Amino acid sequence: MQRIALLMRHGSMLLLLALAVPQTGRAEIYKFVDDKGVVNYTNIAPAGSQKYQILRFPCYAADPKCRNVSWDKIALNTQAFDAEIHSAAQRNAVDESLIRAIIHAESAYHPDAVSPKGAQGLMQLMPATQDLLEVSDPFNPAANIAGGVRHLSDLMQQFGGDISLVAAAYNAGAGAVQKYGGIPPYDETREYVRRVTILHRRYQRAAI
Repeated sequence: MQRIALLMRHGSMLLLLALAVPQTGRAEIYKFVDDKGVVNYTNIAPAGSQKYQILRFPCYAADPKCRNVSWDKIALNTQAFDAEIHSAAQRNAVDESLIRAIIHAESAYHPDAVSPKGAQGLMQLMPATQDLLEVSDPFNPAANIAGGVRHLSDLMQQFGGDISLVAAAYNAGAGAVQKYGGIPPYDETREYVRRVTILHRRYQRAAI
């Protein structure tokens, strides 16, 4: 197991992340507030009587080991954050089924998700992307979804509505898609596009 220690600041919040890259497709992170009121996320259980919350995320978008998950059969979530998703979809002219596919692929609907790469919240926004989108609290579902869908809308315009390219750009960045003239030859990105494509199709069918 490779261990990574990260120290990040976002606004007034200090996040201490001691994250591990697991050998399985499952991640487990402990969330607690220390005596200074700082929210901490770590893969190591807090010692002593410190109260904490266990956050379990079965498959981060960045983990290609999750290929053993049957995305054609895994249960969908068509109800969670319905108002937030509908509002963002209407405001940005983005298909609600695509939004749900991205959220499912990124965080499995866990608003407190923090990936080993530092992406945060339901739509797994990186700190730099949060700043560009002016998302002050990535763990607030409404703010995260609003920012993530604005980003999706921009990518839809940039890549002519091609869902595969949009998904690739959401994962690897628009620059990488432009550089390779299509889906970049990255293991993670190709797996991500496959995952989103399956989930998008299934959410579309579920909405009929």
